[in-house]
Amino acid sequence: MAHTHSHTENNGNRTRLAAAFGVTALFMLAEVIGGWIAGSLALLADAGHMLTDAAALLMALLAVQFAQRKPDARHTFGLLRLTTLAAFVNAIALLVITVLIVWEALRRFWQPQPVAGGLMLGIAIAGLLANLLSFWLLHRGSEEKNLNVRAAALHVLGDLLGSVGAIVAAVIIILTGWTLADPVLSLLVSLLVLRSGWALLRESLHELLEGAPVSVDVDKLKRDLTLNIAEVRNVHHVHLWQVGEKPVLTLHVQVIPPYDHDALLQRIHGYLHQRYQIEHATVQMEYQPCAGPDCELGLASADGSASHHGHHHGHSHSH
Repeated sequence: MAHTHSHTENNGNRTRLAAAFGVTALFMLAEVIGGWIAGSLALLADAGHMLTDAAALLMALLAVQFAQRKPDARHTFGLLRLTTLAAFVNAIALLVITVLIVWEALRRFWQPQPVAGGLMLGIAIAGLLANLLSFWLLHRGSEEKNLNVRAAALHVLGDLLGSVGAIVAAVIIILTGWTLADPVLSLLVSLLVLRSGWALLRESLHELLEGAPVSVDVDKLKRDLTLNIAEVRNVHHVHLWQVGEKPVLTLHVQVIPPYDHDALLQRIHGYLHQRYQIEHATVQMEYQPCAGPDCELGLASADGSASHHGHHHGHSHSH
């Protein structure tokens, strides 16, 4: 059941990404041509964002496709991490293009350029409609769960703000003739996009560096296991990371020797799945207290000094 749901979700992501890519690429060309003719930095800035969007959407599309490849002996998780890598590259592209736009906006304060307000307004409104369509396509279904679709949605949100900025600047220029409204609005929108891009960069880098998912408090997880499963005395050697959208956990638990080893193991897995939505966990059960310098890593309770590990491996997967 879970596999079918995931497969359908990926198909939905792929369809939305492909549609958003088509819309974005088409209007990017329109804004480049219109911005060049009108002499509008705000339009060119928006087109610059749209260029990174088109690349972001294409990479996201490829990442979703590659993520569906089955695991093999060389890639035991499949290629799920590609989605995170694509989000990371997207974030860097977004930051770089924003810095370039800020630089050009600052230059225009010293060397103001003539701007055709009417043409700028028409293209900005068309761009806004295109961005609204792309954002709507991306911002439904599983985008909150999928970092990569969220990355693409962030790009499009930046464009949406860019189009609004271009419309405001065009109206000011038409009404007052103050052409500096163009770089001023470009600067404000770029700073907003910079903030979003930085947040995306931090999140994707955290995942690439094997950081624990922010949704899971590892210390609380260890306490919960000892409090809710009576046979569990302490939890140590806990490692939690994320591959694509999938949290992966390994841990050692010191337990009171159970009458039914497999039933206890199943209860631990069931608790992790139900309480923390962790489907892939490897649990090593031990009957003796942990000893050695590494035991302090992830110790759930101050359980002191014993002589050796009593290893009893319990390994199961719930998919």
